[in-house]
Amino acid sequence: MHTTVTPFTLRPWREGKGYERRAGWRGTSAEFGEVTVEAPLRQTVPETVVSELRGGRLPEASYEARGIHTDVIRLPTLNRSTLRLGGALVPMERNRFGVTARQRGLRLRYGGDDYRLWAQNRRSWTLARAADAEDPGVRVAVRGAGRLGGRRLEVTVTGRALAADLALALVFAGVDRAALTRGGAVRAALSRGTGFWAETQS
Repeated sequence: MHTTVTPFTLRPWREGKGYERRAGWRGTSAEFGEVTVEAPLRQTVPETVVSELRGGRLPEASYEARGIHTDVIRLPTLNRSTLRLGGALVPMERNRFGVTARQRGLRLRYGGDDYRLWAQNRRSWTLARAADAEDPGVRVAVRGAGRLGGRRLEVTVTGRALAADLALALVFAGVDRAALTRGGAVRAALSRGTGFWAETQS
């Protein structure tokens, strides 16, 4: 059901220590209830890092990255990743060479709807569901604000949202989105170039 969503805020949470430590983001939407993003989940499978969104009236979402690179990262990245929503696979595509933020953004498809997710900077991002003949679409903007103990994610929705819209946007609170920013895209390109040069010299 399409719903007008009141702005709300997610704040960091943390509990436990050592191997039992859990952390992420948590907040409450007046329309959809309490939302928890755990980032990352406790690792149970080698070379796998997973973040998860659950709670309230949102479908459960998970974002998983696999590979040897996961041994040196804290959050799942955009490389070798899988996104699931309500148990269904959400296809993702990305133009690594896009010039603008929207061109570099992720293209997602779920439930017959097309989405695009792009980053304004390392702490803020937007998910937009494309309009169609029956619906004008929606935009979920997540803005990082504050420092240290005052950190927060401010969530604003333009248009009438589905539960899936919010879940898809907010699970990315548990993802390393750096490659979507201009600086991150440049660093990734340099890294790929260096790796290619090293391979040609071996």
